[in-house]
Amino acid sequence: MTAERRLEIARRLHALARTGLHFCAEEYDRQRYEEIEALTIELLAGPSESEQSHLAALWAGETGYVTPKVEVRAATFDDEGRVLLVRERLDGLWTLPGGWADVNESPSQSVEKEIEQESGYVARAVKLAALYDRNRHAHGLTLFHSWKAFFLCEILGGHARTSYETDAVDWFVLDALPAMSTGRSTPQQVRRMHEHWLARELPTDFD
Repeated sequence: MTAERRLEIARRLHALARTGLHFCAEEYDRQRYEEIEALTIELLAGPSESEQSHLAALWAGETGYVTPKVEVRAATFDDEGRVLLVRERLDGLWTLPGGWADVNESPSQSVEKEIEQESGYVARAVKLAALYDRNRHAHGLTLFHSWKAFFLCEILGGHARTSYETDAVDWFVLDALPAMSTGRSTPQQVRRMHEHWLARELPTDFD
């Protein structure tokens, strides 16, 4: 069994256990769901008690019906066809500005906030270009299942500046993209967003 398939199964078992704990009324059922989650944690984390505790703490925050998380990314291009990228402090690699969508914000509000926070530019979302399942693109393995919403954004003002999450902001031609933080966005996705930028009538990509 591949590591990807093992993680996929573990995520599904976790979702079933957490959703069951939310809806069950009988104590016996509750104990069974708790046991399913404990066994899943042990299978995924291995024998290390500290790793098991860490994973249990992460999963304990998931309450109610477990659903995919939502991430937003901003694709912005200038008149020369260059793309706006930011460099992440965590890994020193480049990405389209973005991050997790926040509660009480619409999708466009979330992506417009992210681009301002990470790059310093004030922008307006003009098109939802893609809604991707993270598992179906070359983003690598991650504990939580998530969807990525890619928006085309137009710059309204502001100026380039860094943030506590980013340490560089720059524009790049598509044929000379820097090393990218592929867990966040990939070179293929940047190029696909440019196709949407040039042809706004293209339908939204999904899956």
